[in-house]
Amino acid sequence: MSRTLVAGLLAGFSLLAHAGEPAVSADPYLWLEDVGGDRALDWVRTQNAATLKQLQADPAYAPLQRDIKAILDSEDKIPDVHQMGGHWYNFWKDATHPRGVWRRTTPDEYRKAQPAWEVLLDLDALNQAENENWVWHGAECLRPPQGQPWTRCLVALSRGGSDADVTREFDLGTKAFVKDGFFRPEAKGALSWISQDRVYVYSDFGEGSLTESGYPRVVKEWHRGTPLAEARTIYEGQKDDLYIAARHDDTPGYERDFVIRSLAFYNEELYLRGAEGALTKLDLPNSADKSVEREWLLVQLRDPWTVGGKDYAAGSLLAIRFKDFMAGQRRFTLLFKPDARSSLQGVSWTRSHLLLNVLQDVKSRLFMLTPQKDGWKRAPLPGAPGIGSVSVGGVDADESDDFFMMVTGYLTPSTLFHGRVGEKPEALKAAPAFFDAKGLEVKQYFAASRDGTKVPYFLVSRKKLALDGSNATLLYGYGGFEISLTPGYSPGVGRGWLTPGGVYAVANIRGGGEYGPRWHQAALKQSRLRAYEDFAAVAQDLIARKITTPKHLGIQGGSNGGLLVGNMLTQYPQLLGAVVCQVPLLDMQRYHKLLAGASWMAEYGDPDDPAQWEYIKTFSPYQNLRKDADYPPVLFMTSTRDDRVHPGHARKMMARMLEQGHPALYYENIEGGHGGAADNAQLATMQALAYTFLRQRLMGTK
Repeated sequence: MSRTLVAGLLAGFSLLAHAGEPAVSADPYLWLEDVGGDRALDWVRTQNAATLKQLQADPAYAPLQRDIKAILDSEDKIPDVHQMGGHWYNFWKDATHPRGVWRRTTPDEYRKAQPAWEVLLDLDALNQAENENWVWHGAECLRPPQGQPWTRCLVALSRGGSDADVTREFDLGTKAFVKDGFFRPEAKGALSWISQDRVYVYSDFGEGSLTESGYPRVVKEWHRGTPLAEARTIYEGQKDDLYIAARHDDTPGYERDFVIRSLAFYNEELYLRGAEGALTKLDLPNSADKSVEREWLLVQLRDPWTVGGKDYAAGSLLAIRFKDFMAGQRRFTLLFKPDARSSLQGVSWTRSHLLLNVLQDVKSRLFMLTPQKDGWKRAPLPGAPGIGSVSVGGVDADESDDFFMMVTGYLTPSTLFHGRVGEKPEALKAAPAFFDAKGLEVKQYFAASRDGTKVPYFLVSRKKLALDGSNATLLYGYGGFEISLTPGYSPGVGRGWLTPGGVYAVANIRGGGEYGPRWHQAALKQSRLRAYEDFAAVAQDLIARKITTPKHLGIQGGSNGGLLVGNMLTQYPQLLGAVVCQVPLLDMQRYHKLLAGASWMAEYGDPDDPAQWEYIKTFSPYQNLRKDADYPPVLFMTSTRDDRVHPGHARKMMARMLEQGHPALYYENIEGGHGGAADNAQLATMQALAYTFLRQRLMGTK
């Protein structure tokens, strides 16, 4: 559950110039929160028709949609794989398989230009046979006895892409679902293996079994051949918790069980479950990331911690032998300490080494740590680009020191490497260039936010860029939940925006994780406005550098990023020429009452508390819309099947903008969940609509 812009032309612009006083009277658009109601869906269809009529009539729309779909369906994409036993597994979508196939091959076969794949499950065929619209949600497979083949998996399938899903037991040998096997009815939750005949189940067991956020509050142990109703409760959380779960660590020689109680985002208790079922809470900070691998306990801090007579800074990574910790020892080893420019982005184990992915000013740097008798040895792990991103992970931490490494950048197609610690990595697969990057370049700049904080952002543009303010520029951001926006290759951005001549910028604002926990915590709750000040500072810097002007500057963001651009709309409209607002939060007075909204109160605050509403109302776009304001055109995009961020946010915002006479378009996809699309055709349509809208508004084509 985890993770970024120099005062410019309008540095003196007041952040709350258009905020006004939030309206607390009865909401006339509550009926639009009825997700599947006839009246609400009729309204959606009307808005969709108007939007499609305007945008799909653009001569550039159809070829753009076709090109993006062809890219998404391309068989030249890199198949992302993970290892189980002697096979590498992959889930794949293309033109022939729009919902996808789950498949596997051998490592040697994967190295070939055209690997032979063994199809395990064809979702399109399954949907046809069952008259369903299943979307893949993943699989968890049971580790077999040493030397035996992998045979049993728990497959999660979602109707239309919603977070709620079903779990069905699947046999890899017969390539079929197991008759009378484990089955979990549709709900938010999961099944997780303990052994061949036992699973953990956390799901909707009826009244009172879900948290206020709509996630499992109860976890049970379920035995094969018994009714789900007879599964034995092993832990029950509180109604205001976020999520309760359990897992079995099947590492040979280190088998153990854990119960996880998530009270909120970045607030978690971890319990060791003993042989007789007794639970022992690990004496660790709730805010820390905790992981156990073989003999090691790793603790990544989000807050300062004093333990064992030593002080450790937020963002540090600590290690101790798990057995020693459980025996009461607290002599941790400091493996990583952040500084003003660096944060720990991720960790991954091989059999003998710990791989660290460190961000230095939002650029990846890799290191390898090796536990030895006299401490941990540290060395660089080659492979990170100058400006780009790397993801690295052990292939099989129980068996080898092999690792996968994916390298990418804004203008650099992804390359997948296979390496072994101590040897030069081998390039296994390289994606082709899906757009012409000739003449383009990537630069990093820093903008000064309102309080003087230096905020980084990346700029992708032509090398010979006219600094006359005429460049159509798209600024993207997120700024929440400690999520980092790192450089990555996006064929959609390349084809849809860079190819027609646009400039693309990505802002690494506070609220994200680019500089670790401190960067995230700087924009929590009553400090939320800092994220929007940062984003505005980047916009102002782009204008001050004469890269663009407000009429040519557009912004885009989704989910928490939708809240970001919604606030930019209501607080900084003078900076903007167009806004694309996707699967957004916008009504912050009711967000905690809608679907999973209650789970985000640690990020935003509790609107029912009058003291907290005083600051929340300053960043609630729905309440802060003003009829007398001059807003740029907006395109709202959401999904009926999004059961994480309620589509009512976007619906109501659109309705109020229409009521007040502001320029806005609306498109709601019937499927897709929080991702907005359930297959490549839907995703291509969503992207083509967004880029057509932006091109019309910022490049002067309409």
